[in-house]
Amino acid sequence: MSNVNLAVIYYSMGGTNYQLATWAAEGAKEAGAEAKIFKVAELAPESVIEGNPVWKATVEKTSHVPEVTGADLEWADAIIFSVPTRFGNMPSQMKQFLDTCGGLWASGKLVNKVVSAMTSAQNPHGGQEATILSLYTTMYHWGAIVAAPGYTDPVTFGAGGNPYGTSVTVDQNGKMIEDVQAAVKHQAKRTVTVAEWVKKANQ
Repeated sequence: MSNVNLAVIYYSMGGTNYQLATWAAEGAKEAGAEAKIFKVAELAPESVIEGNPVWKATVEKTSHVPEVTGADLEWADAIIFSVPTRFGNMPSQMKQFLDTCGGLWASGKLVNKVVSAMTSAQNPHGGQEATILSLYTTMYHWGAIVAAPGYTDPVTFGAGGNPYGTSVTVDQNGKMIEDVQAAVKHQAKRTVTVAEWVKKANQ
């Protein structure tokens, strides 16, 4: 039984990354970890969201999900991020949250957190790898330990073969093109396993 606490932190307009976050939490729980799902705060004006039926539906569907705080990062031994790509980068909502973590970083409270990341885009070469790497750049500054899936399980190939983190292509209707559920769960299990090793070494 794992004694690892996992925070799955996501941003999602159309529901894809919320689904990835849900699968990640399920995978971590299957590995015995305690997993909690959090979303980052929305920055877009309510009028813009109201004008987009899919976005509005996602906001309503995920209204029960708590917004992440610094205390949630302190609680977590491991963190999985899931975000859509924005021009090969993370969305501003996630970046804004990370930019509020300076106090935790300065006090050393983010050191040795085990982290991993996932993403989505509307085409296979739409900046998916770059988006994940943009998240990892911040993690290097934290002194966190990146637990990328690499090619540690054949499910990675079935999900498109991204070694940096699970990525999925979505069509114009928001439907996932690749079947990535198994890859997400493997990535989550690998993340909490590495976190368990780190936690035991520090005890």
